[in-house]
Amino acid sequence: MVFSPVNMSAASQLPPQVQERLQRLQQLQSTMQQLLAQRQRIEMEMAESDKALEVLREVTDEAKVYKSVGAVLVEKERDKVIKELEERKEFLDMRAKVLQKQEEKTKEKITGLQETLQKELGINPSA
Repeated sequence: MVFSPVNMSAASQLPPQVQERLQRLQQLQSTMQQLLAQRQRIEMEMAESDKALEVLREVTDEAKVYKSVGAVLVEKERDKVIKELEERKEFLDMRAKVLQKQEEKTKEKITGLQETLQKELGINPSA
């Protein structure tokens, strides 16, 4: 069950601890959205890196390879670009795992807080 933002007149009629829990729940939901957006960006960058590595491995060592540095393309050795991409992928993979753990912890907190609020507000979770 997801709680939607409570309008001000309804929220002011709730006990202070329930108001605080609702506010905390909204903060956790916002945090979860941010974590999901970050992980999505990382997954997109990892997919782009995979595609670039696939293409780079198909070209010969003698082929000219250019790397984007800001608004400029700079010629670099193919093997160096491959190494940089592989290192970036390792970093992104590690970051994705950290985000996934943060998502799991945040989800647990949200679930626990929702259950507490349902009990306090007398809401039947199966309804």
